Amino acid sequence: MLDPQFVTEPPSEECEIQRLRGCPNWGYLLHEFEILYRHGSAGGSKAIRSHRKRVRDTLSAVIDSNPEVIERVPEQKPVTAHLPRAFDLGARNVLGSLSRSLERVSDLLTWEYGYDRVPRPLAKKYGFCHILGPQGPVKSERLILGFVLFAPNTTYPQHSHRDIEESYISVAGAWSENEQAVYAPGSLILNKPGQEHRITTGQFDPCLLAWAWIGPGERLAEPGMKFSKSRKRVEHGI
Repeated sequence: MLDPQFVTEPPSEECEIQRLRGCPNWGYLLHEFEILYRHGSAGGSKAIRSHRKRVRDTLSAVIDSNPEVIERVPEQKPVTAHLPRAFDLGARNVLGSLSRSLERVSDLLTWEYGYDRVPRPLAKKYGFCHILGPQGPVKSERLILGFVLFAPNTTYPQHSHRDIEESYISVAGAWSENEQAVYAPGSLILNKPGQEHRITTGQFDPCLLAWAWIGPGERLAEPGMKFSKSRKRVEHGI
Protein backbone atom coordinates (compact mmCIF):
# COMPACT_ATOMS: atom_id res chain seq x y z
CA MET A 1 0.00 0.00 0.00
CA LEU A 2 1.38 3.37 -0.97
CA ASP A 3 2.20 5.91 1.66
CA PRO A 4 -0.48 8.64 1.40
CA GLN A 5 2.16 11.36 1.22
CA PHE A 6 3.30 10.01 -2.14
CA VAL A 7 -0.17 9.73 -3.65
CA THR A 8 -0.83 12.64 -5.99
CA GLU A 9 -4.11 13.77 -7.49
CA PRO A 10 -4.41 13.52 -11.28
CA PRO A 11 -3.99 16.90 -12.96
CA SER A 12 -7.33 18.63 -13.32
CA GLU A 13 -8.50 19.58 -16.77
CA GLU A 14 -8.24 23.26 -17.58
CA CYS A 15 -11.57 24.98 -17.14
CA GLU A 16 -13.25 25.74 -20.42
CA ILE A 17 -13.30 29.45 -21.20
CA GLN A 18 -16.79 30.90 -21.29
CA ARG A 19 -17.63 32.93 -24.37
CA LEU A 20 -20.42 35.39 -25.01
CA ARG A 21 -22.34 33.12 -27.40
CA GLY A 22 -22.62 30.58 -24.59
CA CYS A 23 -24.01 33.15 -22.13
CA PRO A 24 -27.31 34.28 -23.68
CA ASN A 25 -28.43 36.64 -20.92
CA TRP A 26 -25.23 38.70 -21.22
CA GLY A 27 -25.61 38.60 -25.00
CA TYR A 28 -29.20 39.84 -24.90
CA LEU A 29 -28.20 42.67 -22.56
CA LEU A 30 -25.43 43.81 -24.90
CA HIS A 31 -27.86 43.59 -27.80
CA GLU A 32 -30.14 46.00 -25.94
CA PHE A 33 -27.20 48.41 -25.59
CA GLU A 34 -26.50 48.12 -29.31
CA ILE A 35 -30.13 48.95 -30.11
CA LEU A 36 -30.01 51.86 -27.67
CA TYR A 37 -27.01 53.45 -29.38
CA ARG A 38 -28.18 52.65 -32.90
CA HIS A 39 -31.78 53.85 -32.84
CA GLY A 40 -31.79 56.54 -30.15
CA SER A 41 -32.02 60.16 -31.25
CA ALA A 42 -28.99 62.43 -31.42
CA GLY A 43 -31.26 65.45 -31.09
CA GLY A 44 -29.58 67.15 -34.02
CA SER A 45 -26.19 67.13 -32.29
CA LYS A 46 -23.23 66.10 -34.44
CA ALA A 47 -21.16 65.37 -31.33
CA ILE A 48 -23.80 63.02 -29.90
CA ARG A 49 -24.38 61.37 -33.28
CA SER A 50 -20.64 60.76 -33.61
CA HIS A 51 -20.43 59.38 -30.07
CA ARG A 52 -23.36 57.03 -30.67
CA LYS A 53 -21.66 55.71 -33.80
CA ARG A 54 -18.33 55.13 -32.04
CA VAL A 55 -20.02 53.23 -29.22
CA ARG A 56 -22.23 51.04 -31.41
CA ASP A 57 -19.48 50.29 -33.97
CA THR A 58 -17.08 49.31 -31.21
CA LEU A 59 -19.74 47.25 -29.45
CA SER A 60 -20.70 45.45 -32.67
CA ALA A 61 -17.05 44.52 -33.25
CA VAL A 62 -16.74 43.26 -29.68
CA ILE A 63 -19.88 41.13 -29.97
CA ASP A 64 -18.72 39.67 -33.29
CA SER A 65 -15.42 38.63 -31.68
CA ASN A 66 -17.31 36.39 -29.21
CA PRO A 67 -15.36 37.72 -26.20
CA GLU A 68 -14.54 35.90 -23.01
CA VAL A 69 -17.02 36.10 -20.14
CA ILE A 70 -15.41 35.98 -16.71
CA GLU A 71 -17.14 35.19 -13.44
CA ARG A 72 -16.88 38.11 -11.06
CA VAL A 73 -17.85 37.75 -7.42
CA PRO A 74 -21.34 39.26 -7.03
CA GLU A 75 -21.37 42.14 -4.57
CA GLN A 76 -24.06 44.48 -3.35
CA LYS A 77 -23.88 47.96 -1.86
CA PRO A 78 -26.42 49.69 0.41
CA VAL A 79 -27.94 51.43 -2.63
CA THR A 80 -28.92 48.12 -4.24
CA ALA A 81 -31.83 47.96 -1.80
CA HIS A 82 -33.41 50.44 -4.26
CA LEU A 83 -32.80 48.23 -7.31
CA PRO A 84 -36.19 46.45 -7.30
CA ARG A 85 -37.95 49.82 -7.36
CA ALA A 86 -35.71 50.95 -10.22
CA PHE A 87 -36.67 47.81 -12.17
CA ASP A 88 -40.35 48.51 -11.51
CA LEU A 89 -39.96 52.04 -12.89
CA GLY A 90 -37.86 50.88 -15.82
CA ALA A 91 -40.44 48.30 -16.88
CA ARG A 92 -43.00 51.07 -17.41
CA ASN A 93 -41.09 53.23 -19.88
CA VAL A 94 -39.45 53.19 -23.31
CA LEU A 95 -36.40 51.31 -22.02
CA GLY A 96 -38.39 48.52 -20.40
CA SER A 97 -36.63 45.84 -22.45
CA LEU A 98 -33.21 47.03 -21.31
CA SER A 99 -34.38 47.14 -17.69
CA ARG A 100 -35.74 43.59 -17.88
CA SER A 101 -32.53 42.32 -19.49
CA LEU A 102 -30.50 43.81 -16.65
CA GLU A 103 -32.86 42.32 -14.08
CA ARG A 104 -32.21 38.83 -15.49
CA VAL A 105 -28.50 39.09 -14.60
CA SER A 106 -28.96 41.12 -11.41
CA ASP A 107 -27.84 38.22 -9.19
CA LEU A 108 -24.47 38.21 -11.00
CA LEU A 109 -23.69 41.92 -10.76
CA THR A 110 -20.68 43.28 -8.90
CA TRP A 111 -21.59 46.68 -7.48
CA GLU A 112 -18.69 48.95 -6.57
CA TYR A 113 -17.70 52.55 -5.85
CA GLY A 114 -14.63 53.08 -8.06
CA TYR A 115 -12.99 55.53 -5.65
CA ASP A 116 -10.41 54.96 -2.95
CA ARG A 117 -12.36 57.29 -0.66
CA VAL A 118 -16.12 57.73 -0.78
CA PRO A 119 -17.90 60.16 1.56
CA ARG A 120 -19.88 58.16 4.10
CA PRO A 121 -23.29 59.59 3.14
CA LEU A 122 -22.62 58.89 -0.56
CA ALA A 123 -21.57 55.29 0.18
CA LYS A 124 -25.18 54.59 1.15
CA LYS A 125 -26.68 56.20 -1.94
CA TYR A 126 -24.53 55.24 -4.93
CA GLY A 127 -22.98 52.28 -6.72
CA PHE A 128 -22.12 51.13 -10.24
CA CYS A 129 -21.55 47.86 -12.05
CA HIS A 130 -19.65 46.88 -15.18
CA ILE A 131 -21.30 44.88 -17.94
CA LEU A 132 -18.49 45.03 -20.49
CA GLY A 133 -14.91 46.24 -20.19
CA PRO A 134 -11.35 45.35 -19.14
CA GLN A 135 -12.66 44.06 -15.79
CA GLY A 136 -15.56 42.14 -17.31
CA PRO A 137 -17.79 40.33 -16.89
CA VAL A 138 -17.77 40.52 -20.70
CA LYS A 139 -14.17 41.32 -21.62
CA SER A 140 -13.25 44.27 -23.82
CA GLU A 141 -10.21 46.55 -23.88
CA ARG A 142 -11.90 49.10 -26.15
CA LEU A 143 -15.17 50.02 -24.46
CA ILE A 144 -16.80 50.03 -21.04
CA LEU A 145 -20.54 49.64 -20.56
CA GLY A 146 -22.31 49.58 -17.24
CA PHE A 147 -25.04 50.90 -14.99
CA VAL A 148 -25.02 53.36 -12.11
CA LEU A 149 -27.70 53.43 -9.43
CA PHE A 150 -28.55 56.40 -7.21
CA ALA A 151 -30.89 56.50 -4.24
CA PRO A 152 -33.56 59.21 -4.11
CA ASN A 153 -32.42 62.71 -3.20
CA THR A 154 -28.75 62.10 -4.03
CA THR A 155 -26.04 64.53 -5.07
CA TYR A 156 -23.13 62.86 -6.84
CA PRO A 157 -20.19 65.27 -6.48
CA GLN A 158 -18.55 67.11 -9.34
CA HIS A 159 -15.99 65.07 -11.25
CA SER A 160 -14.51 64.55 -14.70
CA HIS A 161 -12.81 61.77 -16.64
CA ARG A 162 -9.43 62.33 -18.23
CA ASP A 163 -9.22 61.11 -21.86
CA ILE A 164 -12.59 59.34 -21.53
CA GLU A 165 -15.73 60.27 -23.44
CA GLU A 166 -18.81 59.35 -21.44
CA SER A 167 -22.53 59.13 -22.02
CA TYR A 168 -25.38 58.47 -19.61
CA ILE A 169 -28.80 57.26 -20.72
CA SER A 170 -31.73 57.32 -18.29
CA VAL A 171 -33.31 53.91 -17.65
CA ALA A 172 -35.45 54.80 -14.62
CA GLY A 173 -36.03 57.87 -12.49
CA ALA A 174 -35.50 61.59 -13.08
CA TRP A 175 -32.15 63.34 -12.69
CA SER A 176 -30.26 66.48 -13.62
CA GLU A 177 -26.67 67.26 -14.54
CA ASN A 178 -25.11 70.52 -13.32
CA GLU A 179 -28.66 71.60 -12.38
CA GLN A 180 -29.37 72.64 -15.97
CA ALA A 181 -32.33 70.45 -16.88
CA VAL A 182 -34.39 67.44 -15.77
CA TYR A 183 -33.84 64.27 -17.79
CA ALA A 184 -36.49 61.58 -18.15
CA PRO A 185 -36.05 57.92 -19.19
CA GLY A 186 -34.56 57.63 -22.68
CA SER A 187 -32.58 60.89 -22.39
CA LEU A 188 -28.86 60.91 -23.21
CA ILE A 189 -26.15 63.19 -21.82
CA LEU A 190 -22.68 63.35 -23.39
CA ASN A 191 -19.66 64.40 -21.32
CA LYS A 192 -16.52 65.08 -23.32
CA PRO A 193 -13.10 64.21 -21.82
CA GLY A 194 -12.28 66.47 -18.90
CA GLN A 195 -15.76 68.03 -18.76
CA GLU A 196 -16.86 68.75 -15.19
CA HIS A 197 -20.26 67.41 -14.21
CA ARG A 198 -22.39 66.78 -11.12
CA ILE A 199 -25.53 64.65 -10.87
CA THR A 200 -28.60 65.14 -8.69
CA THR A 201 -31.60 62.83 -8.47
CA GLY A 202 -35.29 63.25 -7.71
CA GLN A 203 -36.68 63.35 -4.20
CA PHE A 204 -38.81 60.19 -4.15
CA ASP A 205 -37.49 57.57 -6.59
CA PRO A 206 -34.13 55.96 -7.33
CA CYS A 207 -32.37 56.68 -10.60
CA LEU A 208 -30.81 54.01 -12.83
CA LEU A 209 -28.55 55.14 -15.67
CA ALA A 210 -26.84 53.12 -18.39
CA TRP A 211 -23.40 54.49 -19.22
CA ALA A 212 -20.68 54.06 -21.82
CA TRP A 213 -17.01 55.00 -21.69
CA ILE A 214 -14.86 55.11 -24.79
CA GLY A 215 -11.21 56.12 -24.91
CA PRO A 216 -7.63 54.83 -24.94
CA GLY A 217 -7.29 51.24 -23.70
CA GLU A 218 -4.77 52.15 -21.02
CA ARG A 219 -7.10 54.81 -19.62
CA LEU A 220 -10.10 52.46 -19.62
CA ALA A 221 -8.03 49.90 -17.71
CA GLU A 222 -6.95 52.49 -15.11
CA PRO A 223 -9.44 55.38 -15.16
CA GLY A 224 -8.15 56.96 -11.95
CA MET A 225 -11.55 58.19 -10.74
CA LYS A 226 -11.40 61.25 -8.48
CA PHE A 227 -13.85 63.85 -7.30
CA SER A 228 -13.01 67.44 -8.23
CA LYS A 229 -11.57 69.77 -5.60
CA SER A 230 -13.95 72.17 -3.84
CA ARG A 231 -12.13 75.16 -5.34
CA LYS A 232 -12.68 73.81 -8.84
CA ARG A 233 -16.38 73.38 -8.13
CA VAL A 234 -16.67 77.01 -7.16
CA GLU A 235 -14.87 78.09 -10.35
CA HIS A 236 -17.48 76.22 -12.39
CA GLY A 237 -20.36 77.65 -10.38
CA ILE A 238 -21.54 74.27 -9.09
